[in-house]
Amino acid sequence: MNHVPVRWLYCLFSAASLILLLHHDPAAEPIDIDPLAHSSYGRELMLRGEYEKGIDHLRRAYLTFPLNTTLKRNLAEGYAASGNLAMKRNQYEQADEYFVKAQELYPGEAAYSLLRGICNYYLKRYDTAGHELGRAQAQLPSSAEVLYYLGLVEYERDNRPQAIELWEQAIRLSPGRREISDMLSKARRESRVENGMERSHSSRFDLTYDPGVSGTFALRILDVLETAANQIGAELGHFPGPRVPVAIYKRDDFKDVTGSPDWSGGIYDGRIRLPFGALNEITPAIRGVLFHEYAHVVIFDLTRGNCPLWLNEGIAEMFGRMQHNTPLPELGTALRSGTVMPFRSLETSFSGMAKSQAALAYQQSYALVNHMVIRYGWHTIRQILTDLGKGRNIDDAVSSALANHSQTYDGLTREWLESMKQGIGI
Repeated sequence: MNHVPVRWLYCLFSAASLILLLHHDPAAEPIDIDPLAHSSYGRELMLRGEYEKGIDHLRRAYLTFPLNTTLKRNLAEGYAASGNLAMKRNQYEQADEYFVKAQELYPGEAAYSLLRGICNYYLKRYDTAGHELGRAQAQLPSSAEVLYYLGLVEYERDNRPQAIELWEQAIRLSPGRREISDMLSKARRESRVENGMERSHSSRFDLTYDPGVSGTFALRILDVLETAANQIGAELGHFPGPRVPVAIYKRDDFKDVTGSPDWSGGIYDGRIRLPFGALNEITPAIRGVLFHEYAHVVIFDLTRGNCPLWLNEGIAEMFGRMQHNTPLPELGTALRSGTVMPFRSLETSFSGMAKSQAALAYQQSYALVNHMVIRYGWHTIRQILTDLGKGRNIDDAVSSALANHSQTYDGLTREWLESMKQGIGI
């Protein structure tokens, strides 16, 4: 099961950053030697959504008169607006480049430090994110936004007490912020459960586990995860850089910390969380769960979280079933009764589903990904994930990856359904 933390606040000044763009008279094509015309036309282009052209005109105007503060501010705000757009499209590397350019013009601007901090948080460059957010906090000590993201950075660095302290400050400043209260509640639940847990680590993983868990069993968990990292990373062509935190809980503690349904065998929400506290032996089923959950780590890192859930879970099931395969009874029943769920309805959470419905969702997801791998190859899956990581939507990513086959997202799901029906003689 995969759960991605909710995203919040792409820009401190989403309205204010475009004030200069909004208050102007529309301009016609500029005269080459007139920087004011270039700037005016650049602002108009950006309002029309032509960001690259708009930036070009704003830059030309500024370079003509670099001491003109209006032209300089217009260009900086243009870079910031372009960075916001890129970040909303999950194009974080490109967004960061724009924010750096804005900072070069105004190094002390707190809003630009905040934006760079947020962007680098999503890039998992936590040192850079913490530095930029610290700069923003120095100028905006009462900003709930800055405190929230600083808390997220500390949380990812496994500095939970510092994260809790930052979020407590933030919620006092902005008590209506649901994102802050949710993360604060989550961190407090984790602290209640995980304080006093044992710790271990391997080359890629940091493990915390219930004191009742055998240390030998914990080390074997790490060994399996290391194997999963090698195999899945090689197949998907991606090895995430940051160390991956892992936690083993008793079943009741797992449910308390994650809020997961009873049928959940594990979850990844930035940390691999496992309800294995009462176990002491690595079985094929446990290997399957570990491979499944680690696949989510790679997929999330590749796509920046921009992945339909059926594809995410389908790929994870592929790797999990290589360790422990089981029948697909719910899928067989749905195919025969004509009750297969539309894949567009499986692009978000499965957590509200009943156990049998969730089983069907997982089985469908696996079966479609399996069809894609057999028919089009793992390289196609990798291309789709890479394109999603660049901010493309699933329709465009599938169409691009399957362009040589003239196939679309909806066409792919129809092709899969016909193939499955033929396979069982319907």
